Amino acid sequence: MFAASPSGGGRGGNPGEPGGESWLLRTAKDRSADGEAAEAGETGRLLDNVASKGNMARALLHVARNKGAAGVDGRSVEDVVAHARRLLPRLRHELLEGVYQPGAIRRVWIPKPGGKGRRGLGIPNVMDRWVQQSVLQVLEPIFDPDFHASSHGFRPHRGTVTAITEAKRHIGEGYEWVVDIDLSNFFDRVNHQRLLSRLAQRIEDGRVLKLIHRMVKAKVVMPDGTVVTTGEGTPQGGPLSPLLSNVVLDELDWELQRRGHRFARYADDCNIYVRSQRAGERVMASIRRFIERRLRLKVNEEKSSVGRSGQLQFLGFRLKRTKGGEIEVYLSRRSDQRIRQKIRELTPRNFGSSLKDCMDRVSRYLRGWYGYFRQCTQWGARRFKKHDAHIRRRLRAIIIRQKGRRPRYLYRHLVSRGVRPGFAKLAAYMSRGVWKRSISRGIHTAYMNSWFQERLYSLWDAWQTEFDPVEVSYQQARLFAD
Repeated sequence: MFAASPSGGGRGGNPGEPGGESWLLRTAKDRSADGEAAEAGETGRLLDNVASKGNMARALLHVARNKGAAGVDGRSVEDVVAHARRLLPRLRHELLEGVYQPGAIRRVWIPKPGGKGRRGLGIPNVMDRWVQQSVLQVLEPIFDPDFHASSHGFRPHRGTVTAITEAKRHIGEGYEWVVDIDLSNFFDRVNHQRLLSRLAQRIEDGRVLKLIHRMVKAKVVMPDGTVVTTGEGTPQGGPLSPLLSNVVLDELDWELQRRGHRFARYADDCNIYVRSQRAGERVMASIRRFIERRLRLKVNEEKSSVGRSGQLQFLGFRLKRTKGGEIEVYLSRRSDQRIRQKIRELTPRNFGSSLKDCMDRVSRYLRGWYGYFRQCTQWGARRFKKHDAHIRRRLRAIIIRQKGRRPRYLYRHLVSRGVRPGFAKLAAYMSRGVWKRSISRGIHTAYMNSWFQERLYSLWDAWQTEFDPVEVSYQQARLFAD
């Protein structure tokens, strides 16, 4: 199915057309390409900044770096980049003349973590993502400096690290009870009129407001081909959506500030820190009323609660204050379950390719996973050891499957790797299943931890290399804490 509008739909191009990424790079670096752009701080001519050649070239390069799937029109990022030199003038003309019409948004459903329901994701056409990124690059410097300091989601130089750091500070100051507020289907419930009203407080250029209005009102094509008209919400999946969500929730941030609350917010996940359960329940009731009556949003009752910091999870972590006053950062139970499930998927016992391919896949996943969860402190990071050991055991089980289609094959293989015949015989001819044999002495001797260390990414080794903590026994830690 293709978008009905000429702007949002596909635009053809001749193969081999000069331009492409090299032309975009030159245009993005050439400040003269910004042409008649408005001066900084002048919000009455923002569309001139949005549609300037330099800004649009930089926007398309950013979209290209993020890659992503094609939208309803089926046009890929590579195709748009290859024909950018011809497409950019036409798109600029449509924007400046006010005739640009976004194409329909392709809706896809992705499973929520834990298998509880599905989350709707909107995929705009590449041309529309290009326009949204162009708008974002102009609006972000206007709005972001005035966002509350406790807002950490989708902002430059902020993220999970700063959010967890602030949460640790609040808990360390004695605010150990948490009001955990989660908004239900937030991106699908944003009120368009309230959003545009908030934007109009800082944007004087009505052309930009009309452009944004067209974007949030774009039709949605469901997986079965049904076209749906949206009356509220911002399509989650476009480059502009995170900024618009922060514009909406900025009102909540400053209301919490006015009431004197300590909090940390990341997108629609907000934690408010108080000193007692009674205070937490009172704050939950009053903030729920504000969110539902003033912001016209809905609190997810199932995911929102009041509890001690060590009982609740925030952004995949669990924070707990020790007797000594230190704040330990652990994996949340849900995060722990997710990595175990992912490891099971990456290391099936009937893995058909080579062991090296399997370890390479696991290592790629672990590097990305560690990049996010590296904030765990020493006691929390000890869980990394268990995951490393579990991965090695699953890989040993794969080795048994691949090398031991016949017991004598596995026996010969283990002996060839220096295992004593007695231990090799026990591992090869043991009547127990593969999982039990994966911890036998013969398998461990043939494939020691040091063998995996040279070939497999280790979470615990990466954490130790980065933070180099002083090893302390549990008894010593209790002694020091007392």
